[in-house]
Amino acid sequence: MSASSSGIVAGLTAAALATVGYLAHQAAESLPAGLGRTAHAGATPAAGTSKAPPLKKDPTGLPGDSGKGARVVYSLRGDRVWLVAGDETVSRTFEVDPSAVDPAPGSYAVTSRSSAVTGSDGVPVEHVVRFAAVDGVVVGFSSAVGGPTAPAPDPKARTGGIRESRADGDAMWTFATIGRTVVVVR
Repeated sequence: MSASSSGIVAGLTAAALATVGYLAHQAAESLPAGLGRTAHAGATPAAGTSKAPPLKKDPTGLPGDSGKGARVVYSLRGDRVWLVAGDETVSRTFEVDPSAVDPAPGSYAVTSRSSAVTGSDGVPVEHVVRFAAVDGVVVGFSSAVGGPTAPAPDPKARTGGIRESRADGDAMWTFATIGRTVVVVR
């Protein structure tokens, strides 16, 4: 190998190492709280042991496959909703009582809203935000007017009402205007 070739290889190697070092520093700076170095950062764990307990997934954390931009995210498995602003910050997250009929995972848009109606199960509801239909059953978010003492929806009835608390219903009503994206994830 000539002197100029080995100089080029050495230069490229140095540049690659500098880039990897820079990226490692950036990754370390962006670690969530609690994942950084511990007081025993230099200590090496014994074989077969771990430095920290396994991380548990935060049930309130926004799902990674939930789209981009301002949107409502609804988790079918988690029975949870997130209101996400255009800058990807979560303005509110809350649990819901699921409907008897689930929409398929995917992206929808708010199609209609009603300030107060009687649900298909006979319960007076307010702040109804509709976004899907499944086999003729309209699916949407709403809160029972009676609050926490309102009767639970009949699980045998084919209804599409996803029930939220009155406070969460107020937040949904303000956020989820006509055309707002609703992303349903598993």
